[in-house]
Amino acid sequence: MFLNMDDALSIIIPALNAAPGLAMVLPALAGSSVAEVIVVDGGSRDDSRALAAGAGARVIEAPRGRGAQLAAGAAAARADWLLFLHADTRPGAGWGAAVEAFMASPENAERAGYFRFCLDDARPAARRLERLVAWRCRALGLPYGDQGLLISRAFYHRLGGFRPLALMEDVDLVRRIGRRRLVGLPPPALTSAVRYERGLWRRSARNLGCLSLYFLGAPPGLIARLYH
Repeated sequence: MFLNMDDALSIIIPALNAAPGLAMVLPALAGSSVAEVIVVDGGSRDDSRALAAGAGARVIEAPRGRGAQLAAGAAAARADWLLFLHADTRPGAGWGAAVEAFMASPENAERAGYFRFCLDDARPAARRLERLVAWRCRALGLPYGDQGLLISRAFYHRLGGFRPLALMEDVDLVRRIGRRRLVGLPPPALTSAVRYERGLWRRSARNLGCLSLYFLGAPPGLIARLYH
């Protein structure tokens, strides 16, 4: 699994004590375009590394922090295209065909794609939150990391890649990409609702507060402390 390095895509997943998520995500990533899956561990104390290796992924280690881990994964990647995913987010039906079509189009050499945000939660509030995220992506050009990010390795490096920020590493990169160079892909990115267990809107309000602080110029380290 994931051994054909002549294919076009490296999938990069940062992980920290993420065994339950990886157990769901990794089996969903087989595809004809997938050259490798790289799990970048930030010091897990659970079975994340063993589970990832058992699924055929390359496992590397990096300092804890999603920005640093994503950057390390990109530096280790060997394919021409990169797909960044969170450990609790798995691409839904049709993702492989959508990715292949995006990569095949020359006009996407300096654009980036992202999936449609979905929660594995049956409550109506989850559907309302999904619609709000869709509006944020259309109107503001701000997809988050839990929607995945598909980008050519050359374009990623020209942009400067992920910075080792304590938080908001995804927003930092998509702002450098720019709204006009972001393309929504139809397949869903199904994200675990476990992180929203204290309330969908409470979590969303906290995210909005952190985003506001970021745009006001607050240091990412301070935002991270408030976030956690």
